Order: sequence, then C-alpha cells, then structure tokens
Amino acid sequence: MTTETERSGDEGPTGWTEGDGSMPALYLGHGAPPLLDDELWTGQLAAWSQDLPKPEAVLIVSAHWESAPLTLGATETGVPLTYDFYGFPERYYRMTYRSPGASDLADRVRGLMPDTEPVHDRPDYGLDHGAYVPLMVMYPDADVPVLQISMPSLDPQRLFDLGRRLRPLRDEGVLIVGSGFMTHGLPFLRDWRVDADPPGWSREFDAWSAEALARGDVDALMNFRSTAPGMPYAHPTVEHFAPLFVTLGASSDPEGADTEIEGFFMGLAKRSFQVA
Repeated sequence: MTTETERSGDEGPTGWTEGDGSMPALYLGHGAPPLLDDELWTGQLAAWSQDLPKPEAVLIVSAHWESAPLTLGATETGVPLTYDFYGFPERYYRMTYRSPGASDLADRVRGLMPDTEPVHDRPDYGLDHGAYVPLMVMYPDADVPVLQISMPSLDPQRLFDLGRRLRPLRDEGVLIVGSGFMTHGLPFLRDWRVDADPPGWSREFDAWSAEALARGDVDALMNFRSTAPGMPYAHPTVEHFAPLFVTLGASSDPEGADTEIEGFFMGLAKRSFQVA
C-alpha cells in the first residue's frame, strides 16, 4: 500500500510505454465532493496514482450513471461537469476539470462492442462526481484524456462481460476505472462524523469483500446480494458496488487484487484496489 510519505520527493509518474505492459484496472471509492477535503484520502489516492505509469487515457465507469444501452459521454474538451449532488456548499458547484476529450478512445470502445449491442452517444454528458472527484486528485493538471461510459446494467455478469470486452484497451495504455464505494448504506448511518465508528454491517461486508478478492472468488462476489454479510444494509441500492465487476472483468488475473486504500469514511468502507 502506498503512503503519502513514499510519495514525497516524487517528480510524477512517467508516461506509459509498451515496455510497461498492460495498465492495471482499478476500483475506486470516490465519495462525495467533500472527500476532496480529506487529507488522508487525497494523500492515499495521489500516492497510488504516482506509483502507476501515466496512462494514455482513462476510461471510467461511475456509480452515478446508469444508462442502457451502453452510452458514451462527452468526447470534446470543455463540456461542463455534471454536478449530480445537492445540499453542499456553493464552492463544490464551481469546480472545473477540463480534461482533454477522448474521441479516439470512444471509437475504440465502439469497435470492441458486438454488433448485436448498440452504443449510444451523449455528447452533452460531462464527467459526473464519481469520475471527476478522484481524477482531480490523481491527475490534477487535467492533462490525461478521459472518457466516461455508462453502466448499461446492474447485473454483475453483464458488467463483468463488459469489462472483458474492454480489456484489450489496457494493452494500449488505457487505465480502466470502476468508481463506486465498497459500502454505501447511507440511510442506515447514525453518526455522520468523518471519523465515525463504522457500523457492524459496514465492517462485515468490507471484510468479506477483502477475503473474496484475495481468493479471486468472482462467483462469490457476484452473489453478494444473497451471501454477503451486512446486506442489504451495506448496499440498499447496489450501484456503488456494481462498477467493481467492470474492473474484475477487465483483469487478466482476478486473484491478483491488491488493496491500495482501506479504512472507513463516515463509517463507510473506502477499500480500493487494482488488478493486473
């Protein structure tokens, strides 16, 4: 696991080359915009990104965009962000992140999808907070092209299959990211402090997920609704766990999941990992 101490003195990651091999695939706990003010989380995420080759582009699937069929977001630079949240201070609605458009990557994604599955376009859909919040920490200069795609389903197998189709992009220097949160039982939180003790259901689900990931037990993870401890409290709705299956599908070695960030924020598990 990376630390802020390990990052100090770094001059930044070098750009990806074919000699680096495939880019990893990541699952990130992104949190709401106020998570950008959490020095621990931002330090961990920044250090993690420093340890990776700088990608040619980022392809990101956020918990906050469900749309069927598969839909590609904005591919032009400068499309306004999607402020898909409410009740926060005004400054969070003035944030900008002008990452370069990724039209070439969009074309590659279309080409990887079967002819039987249409692909739609939403050229006006700017990055939502599940995408730009972590990217503002990982690539603060906004100098990496980014393409956000929708989750066309919440079915784990369909999302895993989507990840498998996207896997060849990793050999081209594309960083594939599933962005959610390992537990997301907001309706069941009783203490909203940042350092609140995690409820039992959050601890239990997080521990179960960590063990299943360590085993590479994709089948167990797919059956989380019925077998995981802490359900349904950990995920009363499942959209924040679902991007994990895109990440696992894009992996060539599900047993090689490496946790890079762990712990809790407001009692919710922020476990984040990468797979080769």
